[in-house]
Parts: sequence; structure tokens; C-alpha cells
Amino acid sequence: MMNNWKVLWNGIIKQNPAFVLVLGMCPTLGTTTSAENGFGMGVATLAVLVLSNVVISLIKQWIPDKVRIPAFIVVIASFVTVIELLMQAYVPSLYKALGVFIPLIVVNCIILGRAEAFASKNNVWRSLLDGLGMGVGFTWALTLVGAVREVLGNGAIFGYELGIKSYMPLVFVMAPGGFFVLGYLMILFNRLSRK
Repeated sequence: MMNNWKVLWNGIIKQNPAFVLVLGMCPTLGTTTSAENGFGMGVATLAVLVLSNVVISLIKQWIPDKVRIPAFIVVIASFVTVIELLMQAYVPSLYKALGVFIPLIVVNCIILGRAEAFASKNNVWRSLLDGLGMGVGFTWALTLVGAVREVLGNGAIFGYELGIKSYMPLVFVMAPGGFFVLGYLMILFNRLSRK
């Protein structure tokens, strides 16, 4: 039981995809102009990660080694399509805001990396926990980056005005601000997690 908690906790803290492993930087920088966008992208990635990990763990023994990676990509792409259609139907404003980054979940190195490194070598329960841990860690990181950028750039959090917009430099919601915020959050996260 303790080992299962370690698998879950690894993705959230010790092997956080964005802050420690430095994976998924394209959506991390591209979608985190607000906390809502970061959270939405994180949840979409979490859903694909959990579902693909479970399915790959279930079918791993029937996939020949020669076609392992293409088979993983087909599984991942199927779930990305489902998530994309659900977002388009139920949260069209978020779907529009995230744009091309939703289909790019298919090639997100976090998902393919976890399929190859973990789900293809472990049972369904541990694969589900790994997907959940990595997904929660990624969602938390994207939401935090988005929240900091939104507060510093727009003077708001989750779209709610804080009354300081006129004092905030717009650079934080643009690309250079994304790199700046991500870099400082990575430093802070790694220092705090080592204590």
C-alpha cells in the first residue's frame, strides 16, 4: 500500500512533469496566460494520461515490440480525440482558448513517456496511480504558472479582477513573461521540495 502512495506522490512532487522533469514545456508556456487556461489544459492532459496508462497496461502483452510506440500513439490519439470533442461540446470557450494545444496532447512527451516507461511495465492499478499522480502534478503546475502570470499581467485570478490591473505590466501574459515565471517557479519548487 505504501508503495502505491509513492507512485502517486512521485508525479505530484518528486517527479513533477513541469517543475522537475521539465516535460511538456510547449503547453506549459503556450496555454498558461491565465489560471483557467492552465487548469483546463492540465485536466485534459490528466484525463488522457490516466485513460491511456490504463488501456496500455491492459493491452501491453498483445502489442508486438516492433509496433509498440505506434500502438501507444493510436491509443493516446483516440483519447485525445474524445477529450477534444467533449471540450468542444461542453466548454467551447476553453476549447477555443486552448486551440491547437489540445490536439498536440497526442505528442506530449509526458504521456508517451509514461506509457513507455511505466504503463507498459506495470499492472493496471499502479499505471492508473502513475497517470493520476503525473496528471495532478502537471495540472497543479500549469494552474500555478497560469495564476501567477494572470495576477502579474492582468491583475486578476481565474478571471476575477483584483483591482490592481493598471499597476501590472502586460509582459507577464506574453511569451517572455511565461519563461520568466516558469523559471522562478521551477527554482522555488525545487528548493522547497528538497527540504
